[in-house]
Formats: sequence, C-alpha cells, structure tokens
Amino acid sequence: MIQVILGLGSNTSYKGTPPAVLLGSACAQLKKVLLSCVFSSVYRTKAMYVTGQNDFYNMCVRGFAEESVTPHSLLDTVHHIEALYGRDRDHELRFGPRPLDIDIELFGEMMVNDSALQIPHPRMHERAFVLIPLLEILSDSADADMRNIYTAYLKRLPDQGVQMYLPAKDFCIPCEV
Repeated sequence: MIQVILGLGSNTSYKGTPPAVLLGSACAQLKKVLLSCVFSSVYRTKAMYVTGQNDFYNMCVRGFAEESVTPHSLLDTVHHIEALYGRDRDHELRFGPRPLDIDIELFGEMMVNDSALQIPHPRMHERAFVLIPLLEILSDSADADMRNIYTAYLKRLPDQGVQMYLPAKDFCIPCEV
C-alpha cells in the first residue's frame, strides 16, 4: 500500500451544487479508489494567483493506493472525477474559477517530474490552504520529521486568509454518488 495525499478545492457550483457539497461528492468518489481515507476539515480561502474570484473551499485527503496504482493512473482517475463535477481543463483559466480541483500532493515517497505531473506538488510548500489541512490529517499518522517539515513551511508563510469552514466531524460525504 502506498500512502497518498490529495488536495481538493472548489470555488464554483456545478449544476446548482455548491462548492463544499462538491467536495463531499468528490470524496465519495475517492473512497472508491483509495483505502482507509481520512478527510480533513474544510477551509475557506481567498483565491491565490488569480484574485477577483470567489473564495475557495479546500481540504486534504489521506488514503492508501494499491501497489498496482501508479501516480499517472491516479492522475487519470482524479481528472475523471474532476470532469464528473464540471471541470473542463480545455476551457478554463489557469488558477481561475473551477468547480473541482484535485491535486496529488504526495504519492508515498515517490518523486515524479514530467510534463504531466510533478510529485511532490511543486507549490504545496507555499499554500497554507494545503499545509493546514495536511497537518490536520497527518497529526496521527506521520512521523515527527514529516510533521516538522510541513510545520516549518507553514510558519514561513504570511497569513493567507485560511479559515475553518466546516470541521471534519461535521463534513458530510454522500454514501452513494
């Protein structure tokens, strides 16, 4: 089994479904792909890179992939899930509004750097909206060195307006999607 960390975000509705509910639906899909999923709280965050858009709702998911799952096959799967909930990568503004974004932050200890995928995610260390929920779900599972690395990254960042929106215990993941 390979531990996988995903970052999820949404800032637009899809077919009338609000962003936080889209995250729950995406998590239900991810439970079909990853084993022993742990879901962080949902955080509301000001948009980075492209301002002047709705706030994002962000969270992280930790789960375990079967040994047969590769980073690129997981990328194909998350792209499929994004498309189910309205993401159209061919017609969007990079870092702009989108109903669902799923980033592979970590895939075990693997490093990938090609035109389709970079792992660890190259911007995770500059994003409080990733580091805060990441530390939340790693608190019981990660070794002290890993937690210390991500805590140090977070301490170096300016306030990015990340606010708790929905505690993990109150986050609703649909049983059937």
